[in-house]
Amino acid sequence: MYITNDIKYIGVNDHEIDLFEGQYDVPNGMAYNSYAILDEKIAVMDSVDGNFKDEWLKNIKDTLGERTPDYLVVQHMEPDHSANIVSFVQEYPNAKIVSSSKAFAMMKNFFNTDFSDRQIVVGEGDTLSLGKHTLTFLTAPMVHWPEVIVTYDDYDKVLFSADGFGKFGALDVEEDWACEARRYYFGIVGKYGVQVQSLLKKASKLDIQTICPLHGPVLSDDLSYYLGLYDTWSSYKSEDEGIVIAYTSVYGNTKKAVMTLADKLKANGAKKVVVNDLARCDMHEAVEDAFRYDKIVFATTTYNAEIFPFMREFISHLTERNFQNKTVAFIENGTWAPTAAKAMKEMLSKCKNLEYAKTDVKIMSALNDESLAQLETLAKELCGAKVTFGGESSMKYVCNVCGWIYDEEKGSPENGVAAGTAFDDLPDDFVCPLCGVPQENFSPVEQ
Repeated sequence: MYITNDIKYIGVNDHEIDLFEGQYDVPNGMAYNSYAILDEKIAVMDSVDGNFKDEWLKNIKDTLGERTPDYLVVQHMEPDHSANIVSFVQEYPNAKIVSSSKAFAMMKNFFNTDFSDRQIVVGEGDTLSLGKHTLTFLTAPMVHWPEVIVTYDDYDKVLFSADGFGKFGALDVEEDWACEARRYYFGIVGKYGVQVQSLLKKASKLDIQTICPLHGPVLSDDLSYYLGLYDTWSSYKSEDEGIVIAYTSVYGNTKKAVMTLADKLKANGAKKVVVNDLARCDMHEAVEDAFRYDKIVFATTTYNAEIFPFMREFISHLTERNFQNKTVAFIENGTWAPTAAKAMKEMLSKCKNLEYAKTDVKIMSALNDESLAQLETLAKELCGAKVTFGGESSMKYVCNVCGWIYDEEKGSPENGVAAGTAFDDLPDDFVCPLCGVPQENFSPVEQ
C-alpha cells in the first residue's frame, strides 16, 4: 500500500476475529493499522493487536532494513493498538516512547511499567522533529478514550487520526466505506459527539491531504466526503430522510402490524422504509439505522408490565449514545394491560429534541378496525399529510406574557405532556415553562 514516499504501511489484517470488542460482528475481519515515517529519525505510529506481534515486528524490519526506529508514538491505549509495546521495547531498546501522560498511566496498568526511562510526554500543540517531517500532537480526549492524541505531519500533510475515521473490515476486502464506518462510529464513538466536534474544529485549521486511521483504509480522495459525514454523525443530525421501524413480536401480531404500517408508509410516499426485527437482526445495524434516518417507529409487546427484552436493549443502546433530533412514534401490543408505549417513552425521556408523533397505535392482542385505522393515520402523519384528530386540526396556543407556543401535536414532553394532548386536557397545574404563568394567560394561534 502506497501512502507517501516517506510514510509506509506496516499494519496487519485479522480474519480470525468474529466479534470486535466482544460484541460487534465483523464478517470481513479487521485491520489494525500501524505506520512508519522514514526521515533522519524514524517514528513508528502505534502497535497492533497482540495476536499479530511477529507479523508486525517483521513488517517493521522489512520496511526499515538495516535501520532501527527512534520513536514509537502511542496515540491510543486500547489493546488492539498497544498490546505489543513491550515487545517493541525489547526489540528496540534505544527507542523512545511518545505519548500522553494519561497513556503512560495506562501503560502502568497494562504492563506494570510506564517506561519512565524512555518517556516523551506530549500534549496539545507539542511537536517532534524527525528531520524534514515535524509531528504536531493534538489531544483528542474521549475520542473515544481519555488518553487519545492524534498526530499531524506537516511535510506530507497527513493526519494520523487514531480511531477517528476508522471502520470495520480488513483491508484486503472490498466494501463500501460509509456503511461499516457508520456502524463503527455509532457503536464505538457515538456517545462522544461533542468531543468529536471539538477534534473536527482542530482539524479544520490544518491542511490535511491524507487521513491515516487505526482501522480501515487510508483516506486521500475527496476528504470533504469523510469529514462531512463525521460532522453529521457527531452533531447528531440525520444523514438521510427515511423511516425506521424497529420491532419485537412474540406470536406474530405485532409483526403483522409493522408490515402493514410499512406498506401504508410506502403507499403514502415514504422515500425509504427500513424494518428491523430486533430479535433476529444485527443489533448494531439497527442502531446505525436509527441514527441514520430522521424518523423511527418503536413497536413492541408489553412484557412483565414493561417491554420485550430486545426492545429494552435497543433503546438502551440509543440512549447511551445520545440519541436525539428525531421524529418518534410508537406501536404497543398487550392482551389485558398495554404499558409498552409508556415504558418506551420513559426510557427516551432524557433524549434531546425528540418530536413525538401524535398518533400512538394500541393493539389489543391482534389488529382490528380501530388499530388498523390508527396505523393509517400514523402512516399519513409520518409522511407529512395533514391529519385531523377527533375531527379537529391540531391547535397551537401562545403565552401572552413571553410568547412561548404550546403545540397540541407536539405536546411538551420536557414538562411531562405527551404529544397529541389537547390544550383543554392539560393538567390543572400546567404553567408556561418559560415564564411560569398559568393556562388562562394563553391564546389560540390563528392558523
